[in-house]
Amino acid sequence: MKSYSVKELLTKQPIGESVEVNGWVKTFRSNRFVALNDGSTIHNLQCVVDFENFDEELLKQISTGAALKVTGTLVESQGRGQSVEIQATDVFVHGTADPETYPIQPKKHSLEFLREKAHLRVRTNTFSAVMRVRSALAFAVHQYFQQNGFYYMHPPIITGSDAEGAGEMFRVSTLDPQNTPLTEDGAVDYSQDFFGKETNLTVSGQLEAETYAMGLGKVYTFGPTFRAENSNTSRHLAEFWMIEPEMAFYDLDANMDLAEDFIQSILKYVLENCKDDLEFLEKRLLDEEKSKPQNERSEMALIEKLKFIVDNNFKRVSYTEAIDILRNSKPNKKKKFQFPINEWGADLQSEHERYLVEKHFKCPVILFDYPANIKAFYMRLNEDGKTVRAMDVLFPGIGEIVGGSQREERLEVLQQKIKALDIDEKELWWYLDLRRFGTAVHSGFGLGFERMVQFATGMGNIRDVIPYPRFPQNAEF
Repeated sequence: MKSYSVKELLTKQPIGESVEVNGWVKTFRSNRFVALNDGSTIHNLQCVVDFENFDEELLKQISTGAALKVTGTLVESQGRGQSVEIQATDVFVHGTADPETYPIQPKKHSLEFLREKAHLRVRTNTFSAVMRVRSALAFAVHQYFQQNGFYYMHPPIITGSDAEGAGEMFRVSTLDPQNTPLTEDGAVDYSQDFFGKETNLTVSGQLEAETYAMGLGKVYTFGPTFRAENSNTSRHLAEFWMIEPEMAFYDLDANMDLAEDFIQSILKYVLENCKDDLEFLEKRLLDEEKSKPQNERSEMALIEKLKFIVDNNFKRVSYTEAIDILRNSKPNKKKKFQFPINEWGADLQSEHERYLVEKHFKCPVILFDYPANIKAFYMRLNEDGKTVRAMDVLFPGIGEIVGGSQREERLEVLQQKIKALDIDEKELWWYLDLRRFGTAVHSGFGLGFERMVQFATGMGNIRDVIPYPRFPQNAEF
């Protein structure tokens, strides 16, 4: 007898066949109707267990959360809510779940409560849908790059460099904290550490990816990155996944073309392959928004928002033009912005980015040519000497989702920037070698994967789009 997934039975519907299915009980009604789900779909499969044909002790073991194997005949359902059901002839209980202690009961649970039960929350409709969308997005990322001539590169997780220059890094050390070796001037003697130098968990694989792009042409990374930023917001994680393509012989325009095409491609894949999950998540979001004040509700439903990105060309606007727009906008003049825009050089906040996308241009926006002093050292300096070839992709409801640039390929200019920022040139000797040996125009960008999953699912907190979130004072599970 063939064993099917719930999704296969609901889509193929082999009526009249004897079938076998495994899953977890979502509900057990009237001591007769079992709603079974195995994680393959948002939809449950109804199994009709005629209590007259089953031992009473067996029926007592069937409760929400129990794992079952159900054997029977797939028939057309006479009841409402499902097109097919299994008339069970045999039920095997893989494992029971005590109704008194099983925490995921068939009722509404708060997201805060479910974070405390992160090992079980994937059994809820919301989190199973989010994680299926996350999986589809990850597949779409690899598919896009593999089909477009990129090579998948694995950058080191342990590194001696700070790509972002922010210094918010997790230290990696085997030194005894109770008896730390010190140098003559009282500093920690990292020469006695495992790697013979100070090392940290990576904040970005970009610098290493650049070295491989300058040999393989086009590469991408997709792996975990870490920030020791003591931020307890709904937008920050201490451990998250980054997608970072790097391309030799790409200037900023080619970089922007790639970012736009890439984003539209992966969201199109999700729209085509996660229809049921997106419809469920959209309904959940609409129900959630009913409790919000009218002015705080989203102007677009979830699926409409995804189509908005896929179907619209991204508007390209210089930072200078954006500042003029913001400075002269009604919210700025009426002091509605939390961070008023007064002069050129301001670091744009999410409220400014969302205004440009949602109110002014009403389409996705790519800002480019930012002030050099608010961007990283590796971005190419423009001829004006005050802006760099940076670009950010802005989305509705979220603001910046992609940050990238044309990289500085000129050795002397890069050395000057490193010196001005007081970065030790010896630590980046290998990075500078790219400019000494066969330098060329090259570009890349970074996309925080969880931000994209948040956008695609409509989830309000980034802690709810990764299986086990890591944030200040929390490393449970």
